[in-house]
Amino acid sequence: MLVLGYAQVEALLEPDALIDALAAAMADLSAGRASAPDRIAAVVPERDAFLAAMPGHVPSSGALMSKLVTLFPRNAGTPLPTHQALIVVFDPKTGEPTALLDGTAITAVRTGACSALSARLLAREDATVLAILGTGVQARSHARAMCRVRPIRQIRVAGRDRARAAALADELSAELPAEVHAAADYAEAVDGADIVAAATNAVEPVVRRAWLAPGTHVTSVGFNPAGRELDDATVADALVCVESRQAVLAPFPAGSNDLLMPIRDGVITAEHVYAELGEVVAGSRPGRTSPEQLTLYKSVGVAVQDAAAAALVVTAAREQSIGREISLR
Repeated sequence: MLVLGYAQVEALLEPDALIDALAAAMADLSAGRASAPDRIAAVVPERDAFLAAMPGHVPSSGALMSKLVTLFPRNAGTPLPTHQALIVVFDPKTGEPTALLDGTAITAVRTGACSALSARLLAREDATVLAILGTGVQARSHARAMCRVRPIRQIRVAGRDRARAAALADELSAELPAEVHAAADYAEAVDGADIVAAATNAVEPVVRRAWLAPGTHVTSVGFNPAGRELDDATVADALVCVESRQAVLAPFPAGSNDLLMPIRDGVITAEHVYAELGEVVAGSRPGRTSPEQLTLYKSVGVAVQDAAAAALVVTAAREQSIGREISLR
């Protein structure tokens, strides 16, 4: 069995190849070719946290794997990430376990990459101003990934802690070909942005319809069991796309409060979810229909994303002779 740690996984994940692999995986999922059952979770109520199991099979990637992932929102602002994970890869022909990977790096990178895929499909082609809401792992992942699919020239970073937002802006300025600065608050960051990427643990919405300019593309990946990132008006006015209708509308802890709450309150119905990304990839559902249209990608994360990413990592590791082989027998 091949064993790969965080730094090795991170180095082996090629961003552009990952975005393309995610497009194929999303199309497979929507067409019924891939298997990704609803995740199950053991809840840790005293920490507002859970441990989830996420198995997935993507035939087009030759991928069969399962991820074990913890979500501990209270880790935000500490040295530990909110999401930590392990991935076990199996041979899809024999069921033999073939690799054990750090899943924390994959979770971070594949989440930003799938948001970038949504931007490639739904954001205006001339989108140049990016708002990053949040200052953690996913904020970094999203800033890097969005710059690969749109000609981003300006990035505005906002978070609960202005000092952390300023530090992240300095960090991103040193590595990305864009002007990056910290905004005073979420409203300032969002105002006039072409793409808004929300990656927070917010209880109250950090994206509000009144702040959004015509034609904005919004991505939302944050999770808080007691809250949401998007206000009702944003969800109601947007062309809403998701990874999987089944996943995003599933009960806690699988689904999304950002959609479940407005459905519960009668603001929208489940039919308001317009498309899965895989349907837009395949062309069975058109994406943006006008420059002024508000588009929204709400993510909860699905196992086929991890499977596609893990397949890329294992293939690259074997080609480059990276990692350690161990025997379980």
